[in-house]
Amino acid sequence: MQIALTITMMIVIGAIIGGFTNYLAIKMLFRPYKTLYIGKWRVPFTPGLIPKRRDELAEQMGKVVTHHLLTPEGIKKKFLNENFQNEMTGFVQKELENLLNTEKSPAELLEAFGITDGHLKAEIRINQLIDDKYDSLMDKYRYQPLKNILSENVVEKVDAKLPIVSSFILQKGIDYFSSIEGRMRIQKMADDFLKERSGVLGNMMQMFMGNINIADKIQPEIIKFLRNEGTAEMITTLLKKEWDKVLEWEAVKLEEQFKKEEILSMIKVNVSKLLGLENLFQTPLSQLTMSIRTELIDNLAPKGVQLFGDWLADRMDVLMERLRLQEIVRQQVENFSVEQLEEMVLTIINKELKMITFLGALLGGAIGLFQGILAIVMN
Repeated sequence: MQIALTITMMIVIGAIIGGFTNYLAIKMLFRPYKTLYIGKWRVPFTPGLIPKRRDELAEQMGKVVTHHLLTPEGIKKKFLNENFQNEMTGFVQKELENLLNTEKSPAELLEAFGITDGHLKAEIRINQLIDDKYDSLMDKYRYQPLKNILSENVVEKVDAKLPIVSSFILQKGIDYFSSIEGRMRIQKMADDFLKERSGVLGNMMQMFMGNINIADKIQPEIIKFLRNEGTAEMITTLLKKEWDKVLEWEAVKLEEQFKKEEILSMIKVNVSKLLGLENLFQTPLSQLTMSIRTELIDNLAPKGVQLFGDWLADRMDVLMERLRLQEIVRQQVENFSVEQLEEMVLTIINKELKMITFLGALLGGAIGLFQGILAIVMN
């Protein structure tokens, strides 16, 4: 009975010592959090191991993360992974569809970013671009003839339009001289002509014409002249000659004839009318993108995701270097309180640490059993 009690006591004492030793060793990894002093004497093993070497731990964790976990090669593979790109494409398409279906106008969306009077700012920017483009083109073509500046296609189109312009001019002339206003104009011109020649020639004409209204004689002849095919050919020829002269002009002559400010003003006014920026910025985005929504979602979004992924993959080394992940990890770990760090570690390996404590108790009990048996044998 005495022997069993002795062995039991030694097993229990060994288990308690082994378990408590391991438990204490685990706690000493973190505790105490700060250095303890008795007077001026620093208590040994304070602070705990991890608080004492936290700076070194932070440095090493930063290296581990950047050298072995978040490496440029690993992130490249992730971006180029087909499944990842499909997931990103679906996400972008969904978000893009939500954006394009919104009833908010571009002006309202810009206001959310603190940008007001978007159409005015856009108009100012467009006008600046027109000014810059005009200056750059004039610097390049200022002393070149227009025929060298305009494309052959434009010149050919103008040449083809000249007969149409001639017909238009003649038709307008016919319409005018066929009207009452045109007849009155002819009559006035005839009267003025006769008044200026009130001598023998005027008297002779009045004698031959009698009471016939001279406008009634001249009006049909003018209209007949305007309808004649030869007249159309003559007008076309004249227009062609003038157009050929214009093509020989140097670009600077246009600027001299119409003034730079007037040319720019005309361009800006027409561009402004064409774009209608104020209405454009007040129209809901869903209406603006209605005709191109399918193209944007089905085609542009996947291509954009692929191009952006390739772009990131090609520049991942530089981006990782600029991000300085190692420095970020080090600073984050350094800013952790020891309590947070302990809680984080224990959350991850709490079961394993308990098993270490139980293992210490088991080993301590085994050693106690061995010591008990050895003591009885020796006695």
